Amino acid sequence: LMVFVGVLSSVASDAGYLILIPLAAAAFASVGRHPLAGLGSGFAGVAAIFMVNISLTPIDAMITEIANEAMGGQGQPLTIVSNYYFMVVSSIILALVASLVTEKIVEPRLGPWTPESGVVVADEVMADPAADKKGSRYALFGLLTIVAIVALATFPPGAPLRDPEDGAIIGQTPFMDSLLFIIMLIFLVSGICYGVGAGTIKGSNDVIKAITKTFAGLGGMVLMLLMISQFIAYFNWTNLPTVIAGSLAEILEQANIGAVPLLIGFMLVIVVLDFIMPGSLPKWAIFAPIFVPLFMRLGVAPQTLLAAYRVADSPVNALTPLMVYLPFIATIAQRYQKKAGIGTVVALMLPYSGAILVVWVVMFIAWFLLGIPLGPGYPPSVP
Repeated sequence: LMVFVGVLSSVASDAGYLILIPLAAAAFASVGRHPLAGLGSGFAGVAAIFMVNISLTPIDAMITEIANEAMGGQGQPLTIVSNYYFMVVSSIILALVASLVTEKIVEPRLGPWTPESGVVVADEVMADPAADKKGSRYALFGLLTIVAIVALATFPPGAPLRDPEDGAIIGQTPFMDSLLFIIMLIFLVSGICYGVGAGTIKGSNDVIKAITKTFAGLGGMVLMLLMISQFIAYFNWTNLPTVIAGSLAEILEQANIGAVPLLIGFMLVIVVLDFIMPGSLPKWAIFAPIFVPLFMRLGVAPQTLLAAYRVADSPVNALTPLMVYLPFIATIAQRYQKKAGIGTVVALMLPYSGAILVVWVVMFIAWFLLGIPLGPGYPPSVP
């Protein structure tokens, strides 16, 4: 369930990184299981299976439009559901794969967890059951209040969080643009209400102290984010991604091999490039105008290439040092294991990324060879 919720979190874009992964680690610790195993399972669901979901997401709309522009009006235009069947099946199977990796590989390798000095676990926080019960009740009231306010600002006709033109809620709308803030507000208000009910928050100074304590441990992450952002900016400024993509596309075009080896070659190219350019949308915006027309000339449908891109783009997200949230994940790991760092997180995620990539590639090839539609009206071959 933890992994599957991580998969579903992509409907809220990057919110899963900031919310679900810390909760996954805390949930495992609260029942005596190793919190790094919880962190790894949450991270696998959020990052390594990011490009699929059982629900349609904003990123699906954006990558579909990029693919249609790259097609240049040739063939049947793609819709947001062109990979939907493949996405649903992938979400379920890969969540099971990540769960098995947690149970059979990661937790046995980590061994039993003994809390280090200074690590606060759930039993210590909830020492007074009556106070905890009252705090939870207050937190529920706070949650329902925020949900009611958001609902009033979203669902009635003409509400401010609807699209001002067509009244839509999902898509490029004020509601989706505000989703991270709404989630933050829900957790903030619920947390304050819990503290008031449990008696751990007596006034505004206690709220400020709690927030200050949280941000005090993020200094190293801010420095790492600065370094990563500078590297990515200079790398893009050199136009190296476009040059590399063009060279690799030329190699694939001249290879004179079948469709399956071509698709595997494409996926390997994306996997390698994902280490230095982890963003899904910027990478697709650069590579789609190169690879979509190329594969159409070689007899591979755009919806098939888009599915292959989903397969290749996600697993490495949990490994690349340039993933913008990796320092944050390392900071979460340090709450439970003080000597943990980026290397610890990468080593933790290697089994997840390897297993997910292998199973996903095999599944994609079988799907392609069997000719199963990728979505409603979209077979994996050129019409």
